[in-house]
Amino acid sequence: MQKCEYNKVTLEYTSNMMYNLIVDTKWNLLYYVAQDGSIPVKEYIEKLSFRERAKTMAYIELLEGKGPNLPRPYADILQDGIHELRIKLKGTQVRVLYFFCYQSNIILTNVFDKHTQRVPVDKIDKAKDNRDDFLRRYSDDEIRRMR
Repeated sequence: MQKCEYNKVTLEYTSNMMYNLIVDTKWNLLYYVAQDGSIPVKEYIEKLSFRERAKTMAYIELLEGKGPNLPRPYADILQDGIHELRIKLKGTQVRVLYFFCYQSNIILTNVFDKHTQRVPVDKIDKAKDNRDDFLRRYSDDEIRRMR
């Protein structure tokens, strides 16, 4: 099998003359920072045990690698561009809500322990409010400079 690489795209030539296009996109993960300086997702993760933190960070790295191609059961779309990262920690369902913006960025907005069948509407509304606040405060150019 021969490989031809161009930027972040790999084209594989297999023996039966089929071509597989592999897109190697790395998404940029950013924590939402509230106007009061708090960082909800980061603060939640820091309170977890070492083992729970490691599992949560592994899921976040998976999201960073796959972006919108991360399938269920790891991730799902909720509504209006808000997605959820689905993590199970010691029997507790944890949800990290996030959105995509400016081509290659994922913004982690808020996190909560899920105790009901559906994601509570107030948690989704909080993610939307955080998204609107983030987009109001930061442009694409400002995010590029932060990286």
